[in-house]
Amino acid sequence: MVAIVLLFAAAASTGALLSQRVPDLFGGRGQAPALSGPAVVQDGDTIMVGGHRIRLHGVDAPELDQTCMRSGMAWPCGREAALALARRVQGREVSCRGVELDRYGRLVARCSVDGESLNGWLVREGWAVAYRRYSNDYLLEEWTAWWHGRGLWAGTFDPPEVWRGRGDRPAGW
Repeated sequence: MVAIVLLFAAAASTGALLSQRVPDLFGGRGQAPALSGPAVVQDGDTIMVGGHRIRLHGVDAPELDQTCMRSGMAWPCGREAALALARRVQGREVSCRGVELDRYGRLVARCSVDGESLNGWLVREGWAVAYRRYSNDYLLEEWTAWWHGRGLWAGTFDPPEVWRGRGDRPAGW
């Protein structure tokens, strides 16, 4: 029980630090930057809104050229993840609230469509995994996708972060 309380305390303090840091990154005070409008999908976890490139916070989707295994066959899971995201945002307004800038200068943000977390939707539908290196926000959604065998979880795959480090190799996760 003590471990759970400490975990929540750590998460809360991290959130407080980020909420102070983000406005400084963008020259404002008291509020993280917000963007909204139609989105253009770059890949399974990156979109463009209003000319700004946005990396979805706390999620990691397969790379566009990444393949996964399903029923003993390779399938283009990276392209499928990007297509699923494109179908989800098509014709809808996407609202994003910035968390930070990444090393490539992209805004890392939590985004929503029709009031639903886009980041959480991607993970819950199995098109991305929770990016534990940066956040534990979507662990329940990942478990749900795994439990129901959705998206990537319908077969085997290398976590995107592992795949990026190795290049195109057989799926093993």
